[in-house]
Amino acid sequence: MKKVLKTCGWVLVGAFVIYTFYFLWKQSQPVPVVHEVVAPVQRDIVKKIVATGALEARTQVELKPQITGVVTELRVEAGKEVHAGDVVAIIRVIPDMSQLTKAQSEVEAATISLEEVAREAERSQELYDKGVISREENEQQQNRLAVAKDKVAAAKALVEVITRGSSSRAGSVNTTEVHSTMNGIVLNVPVKVGTSVSGSSSFSQGTTIATVADMSDIIFRGNIDETEVAKLHTGMEVTLVPASMQKVNIPAVLDYISPEGTLQNGAKMFELKATASVPEGVVVRSGYSVNANITIAKAPNALSVDETCVEFEGDNAFVYRLTSSEADVNNQQWERVPVQLGVSDGIHVEVKSGISKEDKLRGIQK
Repeated sequence: MKKVLKTCGWVLVGAFVIYTFYFLWKQSQPVPVVHEVVAPVQRDIVKKIVATGALEARTQVELKPQITGVVTELRVEAGKEVHAGDVVAIIRVIPDMSQLTKAQSEVEAATISLEEVAREAERSQELYDKGVISREENEQQQNRLAVAKDKVAAAKALVEVITRGSSSRAGSVNTTEVHSTMNGIVLNVPVKVGTSVSGSSSFSQGTTIATVADMSDIIFRGNIDETEVAKLHTGMEVTLVPASMQKVNIPAVLDYISPEGTLQNGAKMFELKATASVPEGVVVRSGYSVNANITIAKAPNALSVDETCVEFEGDNAFVYRLTSSEADVNNQQWERVPVQLGVSDGIHVEVKSGISKEDKLRGIQK
């Protein structure tokens, strides 16, 4: 029994030694390098530059009051269509006490001056009737009376403007009404009834009552890095893809490239503008985020290969053409072939010469 166990043990040891030598020999054998076999394909290649930005109306205005006061009535809301001249809001005037006091003082001063001039005009008329003074002197005094009356009327009108926002002297002009200055769509109304607003002047921009835009004329406004701007020129085709409508392509034409860049997050960026042609049935809202694909080169129906098939050496490009049987995967043989390349979209590249559609090329290693 012991003899049998001893014999089995030596057999197992021998088998282990043989397996170990076989494993080491197998590991020392070179592993065949196998690459994918790729065929050139006829396809349209389009080289693009992508710029980011937003859609907005070309013409957009902010409506502001001419006086300081409180909003008592709003006649529009966001999304409503308005026409030039439509009343957007009504403002109740809050008089500036310093201005009102000054205006009232001017009324009193003008009234006192008028009374004095009226007395002089009356005496002048009596002297003229008696033949003491000439007609010319009397007419001059009567003109002074007319001027004094006009100053009183103007001072009173100023008080009316300060207290009511308008005056009978100004006719149909009413500064308490805020009118739309153009036809368009109301984008937003940042105030509410009861909001205190300030009028626009040379010292203040004033409070915005509403923003109106002509949404029939849409443009793309975006930015592009300085490394790409030299490849662009006005008139280039642009395809706009809104982030909210990935399946919608809006054609546009590049019509503005800023001559000066601005520093943004450490990079020089140049502003772009493109006129968009919004397709029928597509509703565009101001402020949509957009990717603008700008076509800089095209190669229609070009013989092309994957970029991974191309090897570069200096200014020269090469591909490897299969010279062995495609079925013999473990013994692939390749021939290095110089090629002339054309347009590339970053994935596929046009091959102008060096290979044919029937050739089989080396792809990535498996």
